[in-house]
Amino acid sequence: MDANYMPFHPSPSKPSYRPPAGAVDAHCHVFGPAAVFPYAPQRKYTPCDAPREKLFELRDFLGFSRNVIVQATCHGHDNRALVDALKASGDRARGIASVGANVGHDELAEMDAAGVRGVRFNFVKRLVDATPRDVYFGIAEKIAAFGWHIVVYFEAPDLADLVPFLEALPTVIVVDHMGRPDLAAGVDHPDFRRFVDLMAKNEKIWSKVTCPERLSLSGPPTYDDFVPFGRELVRLFPDRVLWGTDWPHPNMTTHMPDDGHLVDMIPRIAPSEAEQRALLVDNPMRLYWAR
Repeated sequence: MDANYMPFHPSPSKPSYRPPAGAVDAHCHVFGPAAVFPYAPQRKYTPCDAPREKLFELRDFLGFSRNVIVQATCHGHDNRALVDALKASGDRARGIASVGANVGHDELAEMDAAGVRGVRFNFVKRLVDATPRDVYFGIAEKIAAFGWHIVVYFEAPDLADLVPFLEALPTVIVVDHMGRPDLAAGVDHPDFRRFVDLMAKNEKIWSKVTCPERLSLSGPPTYDDFVPFGRELVRLFPDRVLWGTDWPHPNMTTHMPDDGHLVDMIPRIAPSEAEQRALLVDNPMRLYWAR
């Protein structure tokens, strides 16, 4: 573990909010254990181990039924820790993999059988080195044959340049963390409106209303400045939003969030029972467990 790396919260609080039956934590990770699943040599950070057993324990404690586990950059294109977690979940987890240009049909088929349902394209420069767009298009063609979708991670100022690329992708696209808007700028800032407009014009684009702990300037435990952004997307696109903890919260620098507090934010961005059920059950089940 890097000397300045912050481990996940050792004892999160029990949330006051009770998720509906069948609720899905649709954005979380597993790290290692490094002795079994080594981290990638080209990684930008070395985390603490956060194995599947800890993730499943947290799932149950918070009142969720399922997980969508996203391959983290520290494991590179080695998806063994992810696949191991999926196989151990008893069909209660699905996965988002990270693959390279040379990934073959047989490898994709094996991951599909384990529960992988998409790949992640990361455009955050501090986390990964740049990948040529034609490489991404080649991967997109391969995974489209399996009915998978693409998760994209970028920061708000980079969206304008990415729009033509995103619109050309052949699959459903899920945007991580609302495209990382600047919460201090407010929901009417052109960067966030560009993202809202993109979702309005293109029904294949979804968003995760996640990561107040990364985006908020007002801070814990209530992350008040995050609420208007999450609320806007849930209100406008109730059938294309997902929620997740982002456990074990890699690369946090200001604080380590209490996952119970994050769960208690759900009714603030999705006030009605119908919105909560769509966000936590119907949408992720339709996207990840339809087959």
